[in-house]
Amino acid sequence: MADTTASPATNCLEKLKSYVKTQKGFILATEIILSFIIIICYASSLYGGYSAVAICEMVFALIFFIIFMMELDKQFHVVHWVWSDFIRAAIGAALYLITSLICVIQGAGDGPRIAGGVFGLIAGLLFAYDTYTVYLQLKSSRNHTAASTGV
Repeated sequence: MADTTASPATNCLEKLKSYVKTQKGFILATEIILSFIIIICYASSLYGGYSAVAICEMVFALIFFIIFMMELDKQFHVVHWVWSDFIRAAIGAALYLITSLICVIQGAGDGPRIAGGVFGLIAGLLFAYDTYTVYLQLKSSRNHTAASTGV
C-alpha cells in the first residue's frame, strides 16, 4: 500500500532538497539563480535587448532541473537527456560569454548593463563547467558500453 501520511507536496519538496545537494542539482540551481540576476540587471539597464539570452537559458535550465529532479529522464527514453543537456550547456556558455563581453565592452555609463555583463561572464564560466562535467559523463558512459560478441 502507498503511504497516505505524506502529501505529494512534501514528497516533491524532499526530492528538491535532496537533488539540490547533488553536484548536478547545485550547478543547475546556480545557473537558474544567476540567470534570474542577469535578467534583473538587463531589465533595469537602458538597453535591455540582451535579456532574451538570460530568459531562454533560465527556462532551459529550469526545465532540465525539473526533469532530472523528478527523474523523468529515466522514464522517457525517446530523448537522450545527457546529450541534450550537453548541447544546452554548451550553447548557454557560448551565448553568455559572447553577449556578456559585448555588454561589458559597450556598456560605458550604464551600470546595470555592465553588472549584467559581469554576472553573465560568471554564468558563462559556470555553463562551461557544466558542459565539461556532462562531457566527462558522456565519455565515461562511452567507455563502459558492452563490446559486440560478433555472434
